[in-house]
Amino acid sequence: MLPPAFAGVESYLWVLLVAAIRPGAAFFAAPLFGQTAVPMQLRFVIAVAIGMAGYNAVPFHLPADGITSFSGIGLVFGEVMAGLALGFAVQIGFSAAMLAGETIGNAMGLGFAAMIDPSSGTSTPALGTLLSMLGSFMFLSINGHLTLAAIIVDSYRSMPVGGPGLSNDAIHGLVMFGGDMIAAGFAIALPVGFALMIVQIVMGILSRSAPAMNLFAVGMPVTLMSGLILLAIAAPAIGEGITAAIQRGLDQAHLIAAGH
Repeated sequence: MLPPAFAGVESYLWVLLVAAIRPGAAFFAAPLFGQTAVPMQLRFVIAVAIGMAGYNAVPFHLPADGITSFSGIGLVFGEVMAGLALGFAVQIGFSAAMLAGETIGNAMGLGFAAMIDPSSGTSTPALGTLLSMLGSFMFLSINGHLTLAAIIVDSYRSMPVGGPGLSNDAIHGLVMFGGDMIAAGFAIALPVGFALMIVQIVMGILSRSAPAMNLFAVGMPVTLMSGLILLAIAAPAIGEGITAAIQRGLDQAHLIAAGH
């Protein structure tokens, strides 16, 4: 028999665990937090801490039949979907850097150079991984991790646990936002990619005017060197574009948290 001071502890722990489902799902889909290098124990502790803040903002009660009932399973499913939508919105904005890196890398002829991306654990083009790491630094520089935590806590007010879930407008806005970020990724890569296209056109004209010239021996080093110089010149603009894409991802997550 539990002492009187511990009465109700089990039910309170269940409430905290349920409150941590939404932050845990958001961190699973969000950048940085969802990396395989981040220990699962650390993610769980942070999710519980944010879940406690959300519970203090909007207290809720578990279904009378428990978590294993139909209403409890529906509650958990709604929390998982809400968390995944919040984290995925930020991840979509973050992926614009990866798309820009892959586009520039293919234009430079580095599409065959691949390495392990720490954010996903899969093999990606080297330049895409470089811009993805730059996006991670930009995400931390604008306090994106703190903003995401605040958005998750605010989402409990508009989407309380067991209450209305994601609206159709929120899901539609998330899908359309994915298309916008594809355009943003190409826009980030446009200055360097367009200049490299001009370089390749010039090399093609030279190969036609001097057929004896070995284009593969000359064109590849010229394109690679031009790409590195253009990346150094366009680095400030690329950084600003990546920061703007990440900020738009946070804004989209805020709209979802507000129920729009």
